Amino acid sequence: MIATCVIELGLLLYTLWRYKLSTIGRLVATLLALLATFQLAEFQVCTPALGEMPIGWVQLGYIAITLLPAVGIHLVLAIAGKKQPVLLWAAYGSSTAFALLFGLRDEIFRGYVCAGNYNIFQLASPFGGVYFAFYYFWLAVGIGLAWSLAIRASKTIQKALYLQIVGYLCFMVPTAIINTLAPQTLKGLPSIMCGFAVLYAIILTIGIVPLLLKPRTK
Repeated sequence: MIATCVIELGLLLYTLWRYKLSTIGRLVATLLALLATFQLAEFQVCTPALGEMPIGWVQLGYIAITLLPAVGIHLVLAIAGKKQPVLLWAAYGSSTAFALLFGLRDEIFRGYVCAGNYNIFQLASPFGGVYFAFYYFWLAVGIGLAWSLAIRASKTIQKALYLQIVGYLCFMVPTAIINTLAPQTLKGLPSIMCGFAVLYAIILTIGIVPLLLKPRTK
């Protein structure tokens, strides 16, 4: 968790140092910061006082990952130079609603298990099922949107959008494979998915950003 957090923070600092920040740069920086925040929160969850649930860190971690799909959709639109305000408001609105829910109602979290390779966060019924349906819906929208916008885009924009799709798949596909081979890992879905999301962070920084952002002058 700490290693992943350090990698993502390093990529964030490198992006801020190396490139001039446009809207795309700020969105990439936000994604990297949110990913690193979740990893830090996970680490803190695994180091509480004996018998104490670190609810504040659990809430912070969930707030961070809840905002990721909306920022991802915003990034897709920014890369393509398109504006779809209704879609963007729907994505940010639903994400903000869940984030506020997690931030203001700690009773939603019934417990946690630090399982070594991943964490298991226990959500009260029916919040877990509704939340993950919401999450996968917006991830699917992000992939579909990037694909549809890439069809008629210029070569550079098309490449960036395809890399965005690859980035999504880098954490969704391995997680799905693990969940299929070991169904018990479904309980640790957020933790496992965000572990693989470090691959997405790398694709953002060394794949997408150099295509679209201008380096800072020396």
